[in-house]
Amino acid sequence: MSRSRSTSRSPIKRDTSIPRRPLLWLAAALLFTLPPLFDSLATWVPCLFLLSLALKFWMEPRGYRLRFTALKLALVAVALAVIFASYGSVKGLEPAISLLVVLISLKVLEAHTAREFQVMVMMGWVLCLCGFFLAQDFATALCLLTAFALLLVALIHFHRASSPGAIWHPLATTGKLLAQAAPIVALLFLLFPRINTGFRFEFRPIGLATSGFSDRLSPGSVAALANSSDLVFRAEFPGSKTPPPGPMYWRGIVMWHCDGMEWRAPYSARSIASGNRRTGEAPSANSTRQRITIAPHGAHWMFALDRPFEIPPGAMLARGDYLWSVQPIRTARRYEVVSSHGSTGKELTPQERKEALELPPSISPDVRELAQSWTAQSSSPRATINSALHFFRTQGFRYSLSPGEYRKNDLEQFLFHRRVGFCEHYAASFATLMRLAGIPARVVVGYLGGEYNDLGRFFLVRQSDTHAWCEVWLPETGWTRVDPTSAIAPGRASLDLNSFLERDIVVGQTGGRRNAFVARLARSAIFTNIRLAWETLNYEWDTRLLAFDADVQDVFLASIGIANRGPFLLIIEILIVAVAFLAIYFAWMQLRTRSRVDRAKVLYERFCRRLARLGVRRDPWEGPSDFARRASQLVPNESQRIRQISDTYIAVRYAPAPATILDRFAKEVSAFAARSR
Repeated sequence: MSRSRSTSRSPIKRDTSIPRRPLLWLAAALLFTLPPLFDSLATWVPCLFLLSLALKFWMEPRGYRLRFTALKLALVAVALAVIFASYGSVKGLEPAISLLVVLISLKVLEAHTAREFQVMVMMGWVLCLCGFFLAQDFATALCLLTAFALLLVALIHFHRASSPGAIWHPLATTGKLLAQAAPIVALLFLLFPRINTGFRFEFRPIGLATSGFSDRLSPGSVAALANSSDLVFRAEFPGSKTPPPGPMYWRGIVMWHCDGMEWRAPYSARSIASGNRRTGEAPSANSTRQRITIAPHGAHWMFALDRPFEIPPGAMLARGDYLWSVQPIRTARRYEVVSSHGSTGKELTPQERKEALELPPSISPDVRELAQSWTAQSSSPRATINSALHFFRTQGFRYSLSPGEYRKNDLEQFLFHRRVGFCEHYAASFATLMRLAGIPARVVVGYLGGEYNDLGRFFLVRQSDTHAWCEVWLPETGWTRVDPTSAIAPGRASLDLNSFLERDIVVGQTGGRRNAFVARLARSAIFTNIRLAWETLNYEWDTRLLAFDADVQDVFLASIGIANRGPFLLIIEILIVAVAFLAIYFAWMQLRTRSRVDRAKVLYERFCRRLARLGVRRDPWEGPSDFARRASQLVPNESQRIRQISDTYIAVRYAPAPATILDRFAKEVSAFAARSR
């Protein structure tokens, strides 16, 4: 008996293939996870991933797959060895994600059943999360959100593979699901208690090389950054709709130690003020407030317009009037600072005077004689400075991004022979000449200018805007900025470097016709507007979402009147609001899906009741066709009309029909009822 029962059961059919259309959606989703992988991982990792997707579409129709366990283990071992060779370790974020990508690539080649397809979808969602570990910029978020949605489309299409045709139906279902989830996500984002870091996180170690900025100035160090478009910081000016007038010198670090053409900052910054405001001084009337969002660089320096006065929390004002972060900046940081454009009004101490006049022993006699010739003409420091600037302006010096290689002892070579340099060459040589002339001098390195975004009303400062200038001590004004580069390239101070280069002022920087065409195309109105809009979106993403930390949340909660509730009470309130939203949603869904009056069915029941009065009753199990056949035999004078009404009902009830057919059906039923009274 039991054997007969078991044999009578139909065998369970195991799925041994992956539907092609869901596989296409899955491949499209995984392609959108590639951009952060190419930016952060070894190049061979995303290339292997891309190759495995291409092989899958070649193998699947032919029934090929990665079968042998020994081969899989061997490939994993080879992948571990290559990962170790690429990163020097198997520990860390990049090696771990690289191993995950390799395993997903092997799974793609191995998968051949519907169950494994679902596993690949789950692994794709894990890969989206790993992409956010690598980068959180707006472009990455857009790619990964698209990948997340396409994975959902693939899963929906997979479960509805039997439904006809349907490309738009899974997309519409995915859109509905995401739209339904959006209010809950927004609620949790705004109200759920959070830690101070917001949504910015950085698991990878950030070295000083990522910044491009350094506490040592050597010939060529700034020029090497001229072609870098990496973001350093964005700056806006609260309370002002227009940028401040005049050149913008963003102060970064001050260098005191001179070695000819090389300068360096002290090994440890010494604080002259900390907290909120510079002690013992008042800001001048001409001051500017800035709100700066600085990219992570792993060091301590911060940037502000010359010179910072009000100091942001977590920073100090170092000797030399520049900002120094107490903790290394390993994640993007936003701060406000006020800069006063007046003189510091502070006396130069004997120790500072001594440091500001120190000279290396390698200065040649010709260089010393040049500086002494200026002091011999006039003992006034300002006259000496003007003589030095006149020397740079009239002796054939040129401004170039590729001045050739200089060493730290090549000051004489630069001043009397080659006379080609970038801003660091002029700042270093000018400060050294000022010390030779008996004027205390130091070198400041930071950024000059930046690109102004009219749409977002902020400045975008890149690595290419790195600049070096000089400060000299004058008894009547204190430390005074002198930029010798402006004597060689007068337009540099009023333009960002890219705009300055496009004016063909720089010697030897004019490219070919193709490069000039590309530059003009990039500066055209349509491309400029697109680029500005994209940068504004990036800035809003960074400041509105990623910077939404505990402090910003407290301000938001205070603005809606639910501040100081405590995290436990806040979570309870969130749950209550979430349950209320869900109750409203389910009530709305029930209202949408409640049974509606079927007009065709009502008309057909009226038709059946009229036939019952004529002596023909419909059995409950009897379909419309069978009932019409029997009724036409019992009521022969209406047989044609009965069959016509039944056929019309079937067409209306079981197939999508326009309203005109339903109206015609109503007329036929009414006419039949009128004749059969």
